[in-house]
Amino acid sequence: MKTPAVLLAFLLAAAARVEPGQAPGAATIVDSLGRTVAVPDKVERIISLEPEITRIIVALGAGPKLVGIDYFLRHHDHLFPLIFPAAGGLPVVSNPAQELNYEEAIRLRPDIIFTSPSEFRMTEAVEGKMRAPVVALASMGKLEGIVAEMATVGRLLGREVRAAELAAFFEDRLGAVRRRVAAVRQEARPSVYLAFWGSLVRTPVSYEPVEAAGARNAASGLLPDRLGAAGATISVEKLLALDPDVILVQGNYLPAERQVTVEGVLRDPLLRSLRAVRSGRVHYTFGFWYWWDPALVLVETLYLTRVFHPDAAPGPDLIQEGNAIFKKFYGAEGVFRAFCRILGCHEWTAR
Repeated sequence: MKTPAVLLAFLLAAAARVEPGQAPGAATIVDSLGRTVAVPDKVERIISLEPEITRIIVALGAGPKLVGIDYFLRHHDHLFPLIFPAAGGLPVVSNPAQELNYEEAIRLRPDIIFTSPSEFRMTEAVEGKMRAPVVALASMGKLEGIVAEMATVGRLLGREVRAAELAAFFEDRLGAVRRRVAAVRQEARPSVYLAFWGSLVRTPVSYEPVEAAGARNAASGLLPDRLGAAGATISVEKLLALDPDVILVQGNYLPAERQVTVEGVLRDPLLRSLRAVRSGRVHYTFGFWYWWDPALVLVETLYLTRVFHPDAAPGPDLIQEGNAIFKKFYGAEGVFRAFCRILGCHEWTAR
């Protein structure tokens, strides 16, 4: 399913608009917090505290414009060094709480600063202390939001053609997944519980790859812990009441660092009555942390179709397909294979 040209044109036009009386090329961005931010007509130096936006900047071919890297991407993200090795030479501009190091940021003279809309108080603080425009931007866990932010960042950095190309590829692959499971009846779509962020009882209240892959998120009716958050904290009793058909454990950690494991869930006597445990349908998945990598979320959605509907969605070899998707986004060979080697995920993606 190719992205209609009209839709792409709309997204690109809506991403940034020129206000009457502005200088030619100057524009305003309406960010994910609904703030209208004046942006320069030429952006050459970028600080991004939102990892999802940083990844998109690299995918658009604008990685050399980054002058600093956030703490999470430097110390916790095992994928980013594979797609942008030059990041290792960039200074870290935030602390473990993702708060900006203002002294370092001023020294780096950014033309623009990207922040996370889920950290709106930090956005206000950065805006009050820095002269550069501050844009809070992220998909907020929405697959269509990734397409929209590609358009926004592409327009801002003068990479509209590349943004449109990636958006069309993203929607084409996502549409193919949805068509693959379209014939699966609603009653045959399993309920899925996701144990994320190193905890059995923390779960995202919305996780669109599950729905796209032909299943239902068992926690979809729960309220998040706080405004702007992606997850809810529940009790073990609530998990037992949900009684999902499938449990997904976030595997986007090094094997030695996983606080929740598939084996641990299967052996836990408190969970043995769950349908997922009785049937052995407990699996790792990649998950998000500071939202997504646009290539990895496509690969994960393909993977989940095989977990939920192995007969309806066999598909080609996931490692090969994952490598092809990452090459499209980042131009590098063998990225997904190398990533799986780091996480030890070859075994759980071989389905």
